[in-house]
Amino acid sequence: MSATSATSATTTPATTGAAGTGAAAGRLYGVGLGPGDPSLMTLRAVQVIAEADVVAYHSARHGRSIARSIAAAHLRADHIEEPLVYPLTTESTDHPGGYQGAMEEFYEASAARLGAHLDAGRTVAVLAEGDPLFYGSYMHMHKRLADRYATEVIPGVTSVSAAAARLQTPLVEGEEVLTILPGTLPEEELTARLAATDSAVVMKLGRTFPAVRRAMETSGRLPEARYVERATMAGERTGMLADTDPETVPYFAVAVLPSRIGNPGCRPAPAPGAVGEVVVVGTGPAGPLWLTPETKRALADADALVGYTTYLDRVPVRPGQVRHGSDNKVEFERAEFALDLARRGQRVAVVSGGDPGVFAMATAVLEVASQDEHADIPVRVLPGVTAANAAAAAAGAPLGHDYATISLSDRLKPWEVIAQRLHAAAGADLVIALYNPGSRSRTWQVGKARELLLEHRAPDTPVVLARDVGGPEQSIRIVRLADLDPAQVDMRTLLLIGSSQTRVVRRGDGRQIVWTPRRYG
Repeated sequence: MSATSATSATTTPATTGAAGTGAAAGRLYGVGLGPGDPSLMTLRAVQVIAEADVVAYHSARHGRSIARSIAAAHLRADHIEEPLVYPLTTESTDHPGGYQGAMEEFYEASAARLGAHLDAGRTVAVLAEGDPLFYGSYMHMHKRLADRYATEVIPGVTSVSAAAARLQTPLVEGEEVLTILPGTLPEEELTARLAATDSAVVMKLGRTFPAVRRAMETSGRLPEARYVERATMAGERTGMLADTDPETVPYFAVAVLPSRIGNPGCRPAPAPGAVGEVVVVGTGPAGPLWLTPETKRALADADALVGYTTYLDRVPVRPGQVRHGSDNKVEFERAEFALDLARRGQRVAVVSGGDPGVFAMATAVLEVASQDEHADIPVRVLPGVTAANAAAAAAGAPLGHDYATISLSDRLKPWEVIAQRLHAAAGADLVIALYNPGSRSRTWQVGKARELLLEHRAPDTPVVLARDVGGPEQSIRIVRLADLDPAQVDMRTLLLIGSSQTRVVRRGDGRQIVWTPRRYG
């Protein structure tokens, strides 16, 4: 016999039964049924359904429930069935609260119906495809009832696991990262997340498929993307995502980016004689938190990494990748080596700190690549967070108006040129970011720069000493220009010299911040 309870019933605490009789309340179960094949239900799921008084399941307005169909063989004639029929799916609504308001009202009413059964002492099993707490409808009942009634959640095989099994390919191996995404995310967000991860599964395709496919293509992942439809169910289909007709894709389909380890289809070898490419990437001022999604993708795609050893150490080790570390004073040799690797068909990432185009490796690579013998090798430059911007953000907003960046290193240009530029920038009242201010072999430049700047700036001009920004030893100090001590500056320090307009303010928490107004004068 099937029946439905009154939708107007109210719920009471778990210790009180129906009509205030004091009878014990029933028990709530969220039952994961697996991806579709009834034989993939767990023994516990079958046991709970057999012992339940009430079996509830969600469905669209057509009344067909996938969850019920999976569990059909285990339903009894005397089960009380509670179909929880969604008032809408993707269509519009005239509900005053819009789509979200209509759904919230539905969830509240559904929870009240189940609560009435629980108050009457009945055991309620809410069926859920896959796992109840993984993008499942059951969770909306759980959030509304689990704090009032004894509850147990029965896990189930997710569609993610089922898809990998049907593809017969590992999802992740070793230290790879798996990202699970709803296809309903904005396309740009999907693109960024797909670019930044090792492996991924995109759920909820159907009408979202065209945007998901474009995101795969833009992120460079389309050649390795697989498609799985109705895994373990009747009508199952698998194939390459690029070959899938968008008009045929249902909601119960997923896109899969499998593990790249030992999977030649994910990173096909270049054709014999084919030329690779060189990508110059910036790692920002510190570790992985400063990497852009585009940079993460380039690093993951590379066959070889080339760079100063300190910067290479910031990049995760990946199986199959070869790392070529070297000293920080051999930029042009490093560039030549990277281009030679690319000529032999390898995809090479030249790793640079900060932004590769700011006093870093991009110019060295491009200079060597401009020679005739390297003219046919593709070279790309990907931006990174440069040290000046990272230091400014840590201190406040000292670069809020016009500013100049000058390197104090006289290894590649004479000090006379540096002094001339310091005079020009200071005379123009620009905020100045000083890169490479000092090292073990260069100890006098900071003091000389302070003397030159004091010819144009007041003694109390704010100076930010930003050391190891983003790293474990980060420190931000603010001093007067007249008090700038060269002994406090090393090769891990960047200096920001304020203009005549730059201000220092002490906030209520005692912290000093530095900012330069956008208005001048």
